[in-house]
Amino acid sequence: MTNDQLSRTFGALADPTRRSILSRLAAGEATVGELAAPFDMTFAAVSKHLRVLENAGLVSRGKDAQYRPARLDARPLAAASQWIGEYAQFWDDSLGALDHYLNALQQLGAPPPQHDDTPQDKENPHG
Repeated sequence: MTNDQLSRTFGALADPTRRSILSRLAAGEATVGELAAPFDMTFAAVSKHLRVLENAGLVSRGKDAQYRPARLDARPLAAASQWIGEYAQFWDDSLGALDHYLNALQQLGAPPPQHDDTPQDKENPHG
C-alpha cells in the first residue's frame, strides 16, 4: 500500500458516517437506499460518501444499472492496521518504562507524583 493509498484510507475513515457505512457493509452488501435508511440524509449524500469509500478502495459496487449494491473491501483496512501496528513497540516500550518507574517509586516508599491539576479539597473562593 502506497502512502497515497494510506492517506485515502485514513481520509475516508475520518468521517463517522463513512465508518458507520463500513460497519453496515461488514454485515453484507447493501444498496444506497439501505445504507441511507439509518441517516437523516439524501440518497445523493450517501452516494457521495460511497464515492469517497470507493476511491479509497474500501467499497466496491455492483455493475447492474438498476441494482448496484455496495460491498466492503477490507484490504485497505488491513494495510492501515499493519501501519498502526508498527507503533506497538513504541507503546510497549513507553508503558514498560512507566511501569519500571512506578515500581521503583513503590520500592522506595515514595508517593506517586502529584500534578497541579489534581482536584484539591479547597473551598471555592468564587462560590
